[in-house]
Amino acid sequence: MMANAQRASNFLKAISHEGRLMILCHLASGEKSVTELEELLSARQAAVSQQLSRLRLEGLVKPRREGKAIYYSLTDDRSTRIMEVVYDLFCSKDAPKK
Repeated sequence: MMANAQRASNFLKAISHEGRLMILCHLASGEKSVTELEELLSARQAAVSQQLSRLRLEGLVKPRREGKAIYYSLTDDRSTRIMEVVYDLFCSKDAPKK
């Protein structure tokens, strides 16, 4: 149980950063290039790459190179499931406005 608690804690720490959370939200709808993520987040390449590096370290995203472009996708459905819950709790029209 302790090992699972550690894995869950690392997962929650990884998604607790606003930038990483937004990256996961965007990737939940499908694979995106680093350039696409930069545009979607209105962020510099260095900042996006830093957050992707942390998500990759935690095993939440995986890269794929195509020519000069690098594309990222979610490694499994854990992030997608969490993003759905976060959306329902904070973003949906029925979410409390507190």
